[in-house]
Amino acid sequence: MPPRLYALALLLAAGSLYAGELDPTQDKWFKQYEKQPNVPKPADMLLNADPEPTVGAKAEALFNGKDLKGWKTRGGESKFEVKDGCIRAVCKPDSPSTYLCTEEDYADFVLTFETKFVVETNSGIMIRARAKGPNGNTVFGPQVEHEPYTQGRGWSGGIYGQDCGGWFYPVWLKEHAETRKAQQLKKADEWNRVTVLAKGDTLKTWLNGVPVAHWKTDTYHKGYFGLQMHKGKQGECSGET
Repeated sequence: MPPRLYALALLLAAGSLYAGELDPTQDKWFKQYEKQPNVPKPADMLLNADPEPTVGAKAEALFNGKDLKGWKTRGGESKFEVKDGCIRAVCKPDSPSTYLCTEEDYADFVLTFETKFVVETNSGIMIRARAKGPNGNTVFGPQVEHEPYTQGRGWSGGIYGQDCGGWFYPVWLKEHAETRKAQQLKKADEWNRVTVLAKGDTLKTWLNGVPVAHWKTDTYHKGYFGLQMHKGKQGECSGET
């Protein structure tokens, strides 16, 4: 059965667990990103220790499986289309990053979707996103990362600040070892399931059922979803949303 992506309002309260040490295997990434405005200190990062939430029968399907009704493109000129019941994104070489965005905004929700690379690139999904610049074509806000396992970093499910200061939640702690394996054990052409919970100031993510991020925001409380095709020479992603 093809993968599906849902949004559902949810009320949830949970305690906070704080993280600790940078994983030595991630040291080169720490040095690369430590000066970004958003980057947290490892000791200040929260851990997600919750089980992956599920969506019920009354969940809203954001993608109807037939066309892109309810969505619009922002940013660059990469192509989004429906193929075999899935949304397919194909990179236009050197185009700015392109986003297929919901026309509606969402605040509190559980979002579940599956995605895979057909041609490897960097990608992700914007959550509670906003627009700025001429014609509102520059998308910014939190983005749940989706990256090729061959990159060797294993940060899918982390939270990046797209066009707003870089990494909010890098996946570089010792406590994230199982999370990084959850992606790296998958083959390049296999589906990865991503789940996102947003409740008030709290955002949490899961990758293939394994907890990833736990991040709090005092800025991004409502916005649209946006599927990203990153700027690059090539890339193709599939998913049903």
